[in-house]
Amino acid sequence: MLVAGVAVPATAAAARPASRPSSFTISGSLSSVAIASARSAWAVGCAGNCFSASGRTLIARWNGSTWKRVPSPSPARGVLAGVTALSARSAWAVGCAGNCSSGSGTTLILHWNGTAWQRVPSPAIARSTLDSVAAVSATDAWAVGSAGTTHPRTLILHWNGKTWKRVPSPSPGFSGLRSVAAASARSAWAVGCSFTNDSQCTDVILRWNGATWKRVRGPAPPASNLNSVAALSSRSAWTVGLAGTGGGTWISHWNGRTWKRVSSPNPRGFLYFLSGVAASSARSAWAVGSYATASRDGSLILRWNGKSWKKAPSPGGSLAGVAASSARSAWAVGSTSSGKTLILRWNGTSWK
Repeated sequence: MLVAGVAVPATAAAARPASRPSSFTISGSLSSVAIASARSAWAVGCAGNCFSASGRTLIARWNGSTWKRVPSPSPARGVLAGVTALSARSAWAVGCAGNCSSGSGTTLILHWNGTAWQRVPSPAIARSTLDSVAAVSATDAWAVGSAGTTHPRTLILHWNGKTWKRVPSPSPGFSGLRSVAAASARSAWAVGCSFTNDSQCTDVILRWNGATWKRVRGPAPPASNLNSVAALSSRSAWTVGLAGTGGGTWISHWNGRTWKRVSSPNPRGFLYFLSGVAASSARSAWAVGSYATASRDGSLILRWNGKSWKKAPSPGGSLAGVAASSARSAWAVGSTSSGKTLILRWNGTSWK
């Protein structure tokens, strides 16, 4: 997906592992994963060539034993970037419909009613896209992204149980939002990046206090791009992304008062970036992304053990989203180097 004119991987959530690994592999890529229950999880993305007219929305469901593709409304060049699940009978998926790669698409919102995925009307905003969605209840959900291409602005939509409506949001410079997470009806976060006059992208962190969205200062020096946010409570949240123009992992933590950068693995000679983050407790969290060297690239997985972030062994490919239901159960999604969907499972011991 495109945010503020920059191509960045999409984002985020998961389920308890089954007795055997998933084997869901088709042409395309997955951007986000969410859990409804131990036997019901969702992964969304794009099937085929996501940046051509052949690209179509892709939704896969975990039934407790296997991942299977399920039908989804797919307008021309439909791409899904975010998914969230309230229950086995209620889930949301968001993305872009139309020529999204050129920035001329429009918002796309789908809802799962327990039987089928259906498109739900959203505000008609030209040249807009949605990258993430989070739900607190059946009458309280958020979707974020960007509107406009030449002069992009932050875009935040709210679901009140009947309709999706745009709400005012701070938009410093030329801005776009990549991820949203809600801890409660009075506490939510949205993150992304803002372009200044020198074309440098710096972090944007917005907070919902129950009445308005306001910008919150992040750590200094700022991240160059924030791709994902996860909220455990009003006093604990994580953000991940890219550090500096040369690239590198960036992780910061909200302690209820301020955001502080937390040290993360960043070996020299590698281009690292983080695309997704998920936390199941104060002592267990995951961050996923990718790395690249002159000779190879692959997926990146970092684990928080309550004290520090450490690199975990991971297969190849590129990871965009992650979700964790406990310290022993998590899913991560993305794509392989050959352009196939990729789903990894954490079984409490290793990723497979």
